[in-house]
Amino acid sequence: MKHERILQLLYQGQVLKSYPIALGRHPIGPKRQEGDGRTPEGSYVIDGRTANTPYHLALHLSYPNAADLVQAGRHNPGGAIFIHGMPARFGRTDPVRFFVDWTDGCISVGNHAIEEIWAVVRDGTTVEIRP
Repeated sequence: MKHERILQLLYQGQVLKSYPIALGRHPIGPKRQEGDGRTPEGSYVIDGRTANTPYHLALHLSYPNAADLVQAGRHNPGGAIFIHGMPARFGRTDPVRFFVDWTDGCISVGNHAIEEIWAVVRDGTTVEIRP
């Protein structure tokens, strides 16, 4: 939930755990095009993962979906949207709260948090990003 700056891990409709998040540097509104600094809004799936990233671990989201392509029109909607940790130099830290939205449009959690999420969330899992 973007406005609350929180990622909730759910199983069968029940919240298992919540994590504070940082968003794109322009967090209000849905992503429209590559480079706008916004985090998408809508339903996506985790369609890949990488440990070869400057942000500890990263789960790739299936952005853009069909609705995103329509909204982008003739613009390039981008596509490198991830749920990821913080830069590796921060170690296994988890902030209680992020005070700045700093990503290029991704969702960032703490490094310990991304390890927990990585371990329990499988590829193909639905991710709903709400305003």
